[in-house]
Amino acid sequence: MTAPAIAPSGAFSREAWQRNADLYEKIRMMPFNRDLAAGTLRRDRFQHYIIQDGHYLIAYARALAVAGAKADTTDGIIQFSAGAQTALLVERALHETYYARFGVDQATFERTPLSPTCDHYCSFLVSLAYSDPYPVVLAGILPCFWVYAEIGKDILANAAPDNPYQDWIDTYAGQEFEDAVRAAIAATDRAADQSSDVIRARMHAAYTRATVLEWMFWDSAYRLEQWPV
Repeated sequence: MTAPAIAPSGAFSREAWQRNADLYEKIRMMPFNRDLAAGTLRRDRFQHYIIQDGHYLIAYARALAVAGAKADTTDGIIQFSAGAQTALLVERALHETYYARFGVDQATFERTPLSPTCDHYCSFLVSLAYSDPYPVVLAGILPCFWVYAEIGKDILANAAPDNPYQDWIDTYAGQEFEDAVRAAIAATDRAADQSSDVIRARMHAAYTRATVLEWMFWDSAYRLEQWPV
């Protein structure tokens, strides 16, 4: 089993990582991520990814904002409300860097529909955020934090010199993002510690489903996924 670069902080995160370690390894070895590390990822594949990720981050920010509204402590309200803002501001800056390189303007972004996978992932997150208890919401949003940080660090360790995707790598392998990931893991573990066995089971189901959707998102970009009809 691949040990995470960012260690679990409690029982839930430790078990969640162990249960999904094989899935993480599949994500780590995906052609999209291997090509990105080598700097050979085709431009059209990364462009597909970055546009869809822009759509996704809007839904993710909504989920984070709802998590903040459901938080049972003032620290939780601050953490996830701020996280929603960061998702839209900091990562938007990263996207705009690549939009400029690819000649993608706001009109192009807005008229590009969500891919089937992106649409499904966004619907999952927003539905989960509004309909499920706070601990389950945290478990469902955690993989986007944790898996991205782990993949970012793995790619950084293997990245080719003068990588055209270095800005992306530096964002997700960086200390600022790692700090946010550690805080999200800790919050999820605290919520799990206070939850019943039934809720913890639902947390694990949400965590696994979101991790599967992370795999599907990168895979869909590599395939340049479009609606079939």
